Amino acid sequence: MDATQSKRRETSQNTDSDLSELIKSATKDSHVRAENTQLMLSYQRGQITQTQYKLLLCSLYEVYRALEEELDSNSQHPAVEPIYFPQELARLEPLERDLEFFFGPDWRKRVTVPAATHRYAQRLREIGRKSPNLLVAHAYTRYLGDLSGGQVLGRITQKTLGLVGQEGVSFFSFPGVTSPNRFKQLYRARMNSIELTKEEKQKVLEEAVRAFEFNIEVFEDLQKMLSITEDTSGDKPKDNPFNLTSKNISSFPGIQFTLGICVALVTVGMGLYAF
Repeated sequence: MDATQSKRRETSQNTDSDLSELIKSATKDSHVRAENTQLMLSYQRGQITQTQYKLLLCSLYEVYRALEEELDSNSQHPAVEPIYFPQELARLEPLERDLEFFFGPDWRKRVTVPAATHRYAQRLREIGRKSPNLLVAHAYTRYLGDLSGGQVLGRITQKTLGLVGQEGVSFFSFPGVTSPNRFKQLYRARMNSIELTKEEKQKVLEEAVRAFEFNIEVFEDLQKMLSITEDTSGDKPKDNPFNLTSKNISSFPGIQFTLGICVALVTVGMGLYAF
């Protein structure tokens, strides 16, 4: 093997060993599957209703509450500390502002999520207790996905729903990040610096794939229920024909599925391969 070939092989091995690159490679097929659903394309065309968006916020709140509580609890863990950026990335407060905007001061009583979102939150809490290393996969896919696609989705949501300023779309804004591209570079470098055994790294990759699969399962379920959702809701972007309480949301199974699909759209559809 000549010097050029040797250098090329060494560079390839070094790149392949980076955790961020490995995650992108491991989740490539899952990403393509999620990205090519009709539902993802519909969101990018601005075909989201106010009912769907309000339910999206509920689901995002549930997922981020679990993720950020587990990150906070494990902030000193050697695998979590390097990628722990609460000032720059934390989403709970923005989500709370958005929920209060749409639901009023009693919004906490009106948060309802479908089974798929509940399972995802349960998984986050489980690994937070037992395997904090795996939080890396979820933090990477959620935060950098939302950071990459947030501005685009925020504009789509504003235009579609007729929202003004940051009212109702605080979730998509990251005021603590002055340059998304530079921050993503920093985040990747920090994540790649985490010391993991070969076995631990493989488990992180498997967990990243699992995060995508959670979303894809919801995609598939919602696709089956789509006609029911359309027949049941029939709302326009600014309309809200339902009193969105825990009691009556359960009577609209299509709407429950819609909540799950929207949380998947934000992370999967716009993020990873814009990193």
